[in-house]
Amino acid sequence: MPKRSDEHCGCMVRAREWRAYGLLCLVMVLAVTAGCESRDRTARQVVVYCSVDQQTAEPILAEFQRQTGIRVLARFDTEASKTVGLVQKIRAEAARPAADVFWSGEIFYTIRLAAEGLLAEYTGASASAWPAAFRDVQGRWYGLALRGRVIGYSTDRVRPDEAPRCLEDLLDPRWKGRMVMADPDRGTTGGDVASWFVEFGSQRATEILRALKTNGMRVVEGNSTAVRMVATGQADVCLTDTDDVYAMQRNGAAVAMNPLRRNGRGTLAIPNTAAILRGAPHPQEAAALMEFLLGGPAEEMLLASDSHNWPVGRPAGPQQEQYAITEPVEVDYVKVAEALAAAKQTAREALR
Repeated sequence: MPKRSDEHCGCMVRAREWRAYGLLCLVMVLAVTAGCESRDRTARQVVVYCSVDQQTAEPILAEFQRQTGIRVLARFDTEASKTVGLVQKIRAEAARPAADVFWSGEIFYTIRLAAEGLLAEYTGASASAWPAAFRDVQGRWYGLALRGRVIGYSTDRVRPDEAPRCLEDLLDPRWKGRMVMADPDRGTTGGDVASWFVEFGSQRATEILRALKTNGMRVVEGNSTAVRMVATGQADVCLTDTDDVYAMQRNGAAVAMNPLRRNGRGTLAIPNTAAILRGAPHPQEAAALMEFLLGGPAEEMLLASDSHNWPVGRPAGPQQEQYAITEPVEVDYVKVAEALAAAKQTAREALR
């Protein structure tokens, strides 16, 4: 009898050992599975530096995440440092990029990043068919969704038939002390001013800047601030972008706009740009986002957004013709980008 008791106890011990071993195996399997899932979740993400207005870009990035399952981590810039702040961050991180994609609300700083060797080539499905005027010859950046440079004005204080219709009109003494523009060190205004240097030549562009200062042009933080000052009666006329006027009109402000023609020609159309950063930590996910921005619904969503950016790669319906960029001037964006630094320096000296 004692022997049977010992055998019984031994069997119980072995059974407990087997159960413990089985539990340990289960824990190990779950740990390995969880680790794989964790690594998979980490791999399936894309980091975006974005200078497009956050309320405009977020729904588009959310739709990309919904369609692909790729998690989007977005960092946005402020109105005060629009684009410039993110460009400086990209430069600072060049040796070890933290971001995968740069989605900018303008083109000129993107071109400069390409010239500095900080952007990678993208040759996805939509790349080869993209309009040549809006893509880098080496495939390092692509332009999409246009905004136009405009002269905004108050419809309470300026009649449509007397509103300025070109840059040279703003030199008329009738507008003395009644005008504002964004700081050329920020956002699209710097690119616009640089395009004057390409269009007119350095001497004439410098004369125009000095004449604007003499005529009382005030420099403010950004394009939206310039339009807001017109809407609130602090100015009558401003230089800005189409999307900022649309925003004020949507809020019921009495503002309208004319294309900012110059030198007897049309207005500057400024595209968004998308580019993959050289050394991007998630290159496959970055390529998927690029394809979504170019070949997916991104341009349709940008046109339907409050910014009403005009599409480059996709046709728009007749009900949306009101948002077309009228009289876009042909411009060599690369030449304008090359003129940017000198133009900003001259503007800084002339306007302040």
